[in-house]
Amino acid sequence: MTDTIRLDASDNVVTATRALQTGVQVEGVRTTGLVPSGHKIATVDIPKGGQIRKYAQLIGFADIDIAAGDHVHTQNTAFRNTEQAYEFGTDLRPVAPAETPDTFLGYRRESGRVGTRNYIAVVTSVNCSATAARRIADAFGPDELSQYPNVDGVVAFVHGTGCGMASDGDGFEALQRVMWGYARHPNHAGVLMVGLGCEMNQIDWLLEAYGLKQGPLFQTMNIQSVAGLQRTIEMGVEKVRAMLPIANQATRTPCPASDLMVALQCGGSDAWSGITANPALGYACDLLTAQGGTGVLAETPEIYGAEHLLTRRATDRATGDKLINLIRWWEDYTKRNNGSMDNNPSPGNKKGGLTTILEKSLGAAAKGGTSPLMGVYKYAEPVTARGFTFMDSPGYDPASVTGQIAGGCNLVCFTTGRGSAFGSKPAPTIKVATNSEMFDRMEGDMDINAGDILTGNMSVEEKGIEIYQTFLRIASGDMSKSEAQGLGDYEFVPWQIGAVM
Repeated sequence: MTDTIRLDASDNVVTATRALQTGVQVEGVRTTGLVPSGHKIATVDIPKGGQIRKYAQLIGFADIDIAAGDHVHTQNTAFRNTEQAYEFGTDLRPVAPAETPDTFLGYRRESGRVGTRNYIAVVTSVNCSATAARRIADAFGPDELSQYPNVDGVVAFVHGTGCGMASDGDGFEALQRVMWGYARHPNHAGVLMVGLGCEMNQIDWLLEAYGLKQGPLFQTMNIQSVAGLQRTIEMGVEKVRAMLPIANQATRTPCPASDLMVALQCGGSDAWSGITANPALGYACDLLTAQGGTGVLAETPEIYGAEHLLTRRATDRATGDKLINLIRWWEDYTKRNNGSMDNNPSPGNKKGGLTTILEKSLGAAAKGGTSPLMGVYKYAEPVTARGFTFMDSPGYDPASVTGQIAGGCNLVCFTTGRGSAFGSKPAPTIKVATNSEMFDRMEGDMDINAGDILTGNMSVEEKGIEIYQTFLRIASGDMSKSEAQGLGDYEFVPWQIGAVM
């Protein structure tokens, strides 16, 4: 492994593969100071106001004169809002359909959709019913569940909103889509919805709006109507207990890989995210697309500055325009809340070598592979297109994944460079480390190490195949590292949009 990596001949920075001291010669220049691993070095003089380029793209502007050999980071780099000239459908690279269809062992539901897990969900309409839902789910411990080996568990999905909000508009509609998505998720065999009764987010409105019908495996209840918290818990336990033997009748059968919908996520990113794990996940997404499956990229603030690369892959102008409209909404949203799109890189991201949101986004977009962009969706909207798609969401991982799962994702693949302890239910999370040092340190949390791409022991394509094969294995019932640690009970976080009143 060399001391630096150059991603494109037109770049004027390279990335250090190890911590470098002052005076180290790289790319024909000598470092003028200490450069941490993963951080950038200027290979030419960059005058104040000049463009800083990586991935053959703009990632920022020189805030002062930068000399060749200087460490390029937050101390000398400025961010500006992007001004892109958008193209549509000019980079369409359809993947050839796979010659051999792959399969996994999944749960075929009456709706025709396929689950990778078999949970019973207790879903709340409002924070006021959160305690009731948790106590209902907690009543089902390992001893009782051992009688139902085909049931993965009883899970409470509770949140901090549902009232004190407008009865229409973005926030209310997003919450209702989340509730509908979890109520009808293929990884749920049964669902109990629990409300208070007087909240703005009425369960009856949801039933009417989405045509949900109650039955043995779909029940609802309100604390006020049942006559209090304790009786609600008792009745809820009775309802779930009646669902368990029915849910246990579900069995895994061979299902085509085309029934997989994978949420493409990253968190705790570092400079290696866009070089190792994210491109490898993108290759896995292309393999899934070749099988007729679906990859769902999200985190709109984390494609900012790279959205022009996605519009070139849009199958039509309308799809590309949807994506641009999301970017414009986020620019306005951050501005009216006295923020900036460049507020997104966290202190951890910056410590790992990422300087601006533009640099972070260019790496994050690689998770989507190279195939055409088939659809763009609102937060938690049902994803109906096959292939590579995009869903609007914040960059905050729990909120973003909640929307992707509500949209139908039955698996989550999460790349991380700094390290993440994220997990999700009902769709299991597969975590991919961007570098070997972190993988070795957090091996109990990481499913796959993409750090061996840096050492040359693995190609991006080979690692992508490993990730794709892991999709099939985890979808068939093998536990991911996050599942083995019991993660996912507290990571249900619907995006709260709008005023709290």
